[in-house]
Amino acid sequence: MRRRPGITGLQNVAATLNQLGLVGENMAKVGTDVMKKQRLGMVRSQLEKFACKHKKTSFSTVGFDLPDWFRNPKDGYPCSRLDGNGDDDFVLPAKSDFSEQQGCSATGGGSSPLSILASCPASHEDAEFEADMDEVSRILRSRFASPEAIVITMDCCPVRVSARLVSKVLSRFSNDWVAAFGFFMWAGTQEGYCHCADSYDMMVDILGKFKQFDLMCGLIGQMHEIGGLVSLATMTKVMRRLCGANRWSDAIDAFHKMDRFGVAKDTKAMNVLLDTLCKERSVKRARGAFQALKGTIPPDESSFNTLVHGWCKARMLKEARETMKEMERHGFSPSVTTYTCLIEAYCMEKDFQTVDGILDEMHTKGCTPNIITYTIVMHALGKAGRTQEALDTFDKVKQDGCALDASFYNCLIYILCRAGRLQDANFVVEEMHRTGISPNLTTFNTLISAACDHSLAENALKLLVQMEEQSCNPDIKTYTPLLKLCCRRKWVKTLLFLICHMFRKDITPDFSTYTLLVCWLCRNGRLTQSCLFLEEMVLKGFTPQQATFDLVLEKLKNMHMLSAVRKIQLLRMHTEGTRCRSGVPSYLREDGHDRHCYAVLSNTSEAESSIDGKEVFIPLDSHMNL
Repeated sequence: MRRRPGITGLQNVAATLNQLGLVGENMAKVGTDVMKKQRLGMVRSQLEKFACKHKKTSFSTVGFDLPDWFRNPKDGYPCSRLDGNGDDDFVLPAKSDFSEQQGCSATGGGSSPLSILASCPASHEDAEFEADMDEVSRILRSRFASPEAIVITMDCCPVRVSARLVSKVLSRFSNDWVAAFGFFMWAGTQEGYCHCADSYDMMVDILGKFKQFDLMCGLIGQMHEIGGLVSLATMTKVMRRLCGANRWSDAIDAFHKMDRFGVAKDTKAMNVLLDTLCKERSVKRARGAFQALKGTIPPDESSFNTLVHGWCKARMLKEARETMKEMERHGFSPSVTTYTCLIEAYCMEKDFQTVDGILDEMHTKGCTPNIITYTIVMHALGKAGRTQEALDTFDKVKQDGCALDASFYNCLIYILCRAGRLQDANFVVEEMHRTGISPNLTTFNTLISAACDHSLAENALKLLVQMEEQSCNPDIKTYTPLLKLCCRRKWVKTLLFLICHMFRKDITPDFSTYTLLVCWLCRNGRLTQSCLFLEEMVLKGFTPQQATFDLVLEKLKNMHMLSAVRKIQLLRMHTEGTRCRSGVPSYLREDGHDRHCYAVLSNTSEAESSIDGKEVFIPLDSHMNL
């Protein structure tokens, strides 16, 4: 039997119906499609029936918890339902009240279940902040033609602007420069608030990430006019984003001009430039800049180590050795950092015989390898499938008296998981606890990835719950293996839940995640949802690969969805012509107002709110317009 959402009273039904009314108004703005009106009426009718049938309960569409059989399987909810298409046989239950939530167990112990709802506010101020954050997010999740349109819309928003709110919003919408910059512009005009240096730096980084360099430079000019806001941290972000866009000459020019903004061109600043160029695959330009600057700016040990690392990363080991000799001529002896860069390069070449020789050379010169050196060697051996040799590295670590850290344990966990020894990996985690080293983000990401690789879905979800319990904030790498597992197993509802949970954690999909979702949904006949994700991907400034467009267009043509084909073709033309610089395709604009992603398939007959003809209960205020 299908499990219906839990219904516990009527207190929130009126608010829910009002919310649905707002959804209906928004849908009317983006199209007059009859199917959407019928679908809205169907959902409203369904809620009214629920309200009549259950008179002492409440129904919330804000968030959902994972089903009981996923959190703590027991009789009646067997784990076997995870296999095959069992996910289509249940509906995620509506959130119970907080007291009930605290009583549920996610890991067999008294922990609270995983939920996309924010935790209970600790104070009245926190509650107001969360309410303001939700209101701003609700507005910004709409698609606007320009940042200026957001400024106009936000003028009616009665939230209290603070540095904390600005930081949170910019973090949440870091992958949507139009939304982030529009909010940033509006917040700067509010009485009683002025942007701090950190807020400016965050906005500079977001604009640089999406190659909005004209806006980025204008913002830096504004920071300089205010006075004292441009720092080396600001110019570091500028140089890194310019190098990331292959604009190396502009990055070097930015370095030369930074003194105009009151930032000193000293050794530390030069090392930032060298590091930026090396990390963006331009070590030769870094070498040229070093040669030009070393006459006026004295280099230090870090300057040479940065160049050695750059040559090693480019697999140009002869040049790395020559730089080490030059380093000695300047009076600096190669340090453990220098040798570790060299060892890492030979590890990438899988030349472990030379690695052993360098380790012997280090001991001969009295430069004892540190825990980072051994972690790199152990990781490379494990990745090469030489598991036993990797584990034997532990003996060398003990001989040199290196103190173990979280990175070493994480590497050991990775090797054991890669070898399929998950139980041993769990023992290592227990050992970490015994030695007073807490598992960190990398630890959880490694364990979750391994659990997903072995189709241990329940264990993976429990680890996500444990992260929440231990206040370990996830990142996109945490969710990627879980999303891939859902795609492999065709667990659509769990997939949607996880994406909503990501958003509540201020994590938005990156390029790879969007591509995964678009392609998988398309290949599995979910063309409506696939097109919505494809459009949202473009709206957020990403440029899909041509193969992604080809796949979607081919499936749409096979289904004779000609209207959608034309609109996806326009979307492709937009990405090719402007590379998303305007933030929103022109065919979605309507008298300067924003339009939702419903526009792509507004003339198709597929129902976005159903999957394989079955109802899907998802949050109506979710950032996904499904």
